[in-house]
Amino acid sequence: MRRLAALFLLALTACGLRPLYEGASGEAITGVLRSVEVSPIEGHSGWLVRNKLRDRLDHGDAGTATYRLTVTLDDDITAFGIRGDRAATFERRTLRARYQLVEASTGTVLLDATATSDAGIDIVSSEYATVAAEQTALERLSDQLADQIVTRLALYASRTTAPQP
Repeated sequence: MRRLAALFLLALTACGLRPLYEGASGEAITGVLRSVEVSPIEGHSGWLVRNKLRDRLDHGDAGTATYRLTVTLDDDITAFGIRGDRAATFERRTLRARYQLVEASTGTVLLDATATSDAGIDIVSSEYATVAAEQTALERLSDQLADQIVTRLALYASRTTAPQP
């Protein structure tokens, strides 16, 4: 069993994978992430995503920020599963974000990307339960989008600021 584990670790290091936040390069990446200010995002879903981004980026201050992150959201709910009485039985909530990392001093766009996440929602006879399910889905989708965006920013930072081995 130990041989198998050692062989697995050897194969893993041979494939070129390395920890993103390891050593001095990890400090450089977290330094870049801390210097990102998140611009206000429109709407309730924007408020949720912005707060989650700020939590993950360690609250970049507008005065000391080197970078600015602008995000535009598209929040869509589509009904599926139409019954005989033309009532929907299922919804899909999709949250899409187009985001840009901009150098604050020059206004140069350094990164322009998108992130998407979706969730299924069962429509039940209780209107309150359906609204609560939609809100819960929005909170989960906001978490997922924030994770995707911060991961992409960290990858960008690792490729541009961290020393390569």
